Amino acid sequence: MTLATDLTPDTLRNVFAQHPSGIAALCAIVDGEPQGIVASSFTVGVSMDPPLVMFAVQNTSRTWPVVRSSARIGVSVLSEKNEGVCRQIASKTGDRFAGLRLDSTDEGALLLHDASLWLDCSVEQEIPAGDHHVVLLRVHGHQTSDETNSPLVFHGSAFRRLEAEQLVS
Repeated sequence: MTLATDLTPDTLRNVFAQHPSGIAALCAIVDGEPQGIVASSFTVGVSMDPPLVMFAVQNTSRTWPVVRSSARIGVSVLSEKNEGVCRQIASKTGDRFAGLRLDSTDEGALLLHDASLWLDCSVEQEIPAGDHHVVLLRVHGHQTSDETNSPLVFHGSAFRRLEAEQLVS
């Protein structure tokens, strides 16, 4: 087998899109206003002791420096009910939180309703990684939706839904 060696950003974007991933909104209240970013690179289970999760953020992000200034960051792993929410928060214009149902913690973590998982986190460490930074987040609290909200998946540059296998009796 001969592997392709075209490693241009456009080619890699298409190649990496073949790996399905969950989508997380990382949000906080900063100076009394909701702030947030969306990450398809979010990963759980990085470490159990201490409890760590991670994601990657572009070095050029203008929103991440604002969000990371909060003592706590709410991570909402988005569900199929949040597809429009994902597009809205990722938008570069307008009020990205208009009409959204949100909850916040006393420490400033901002969480979206209808997500499949909520985590209350703080920044543990940021590691330079090429044109991105890998961000390790320490988990301080969690809540799940008890499987009532199926996760939203990003694959092939499109949002997808997981289908449960139907059992025949």
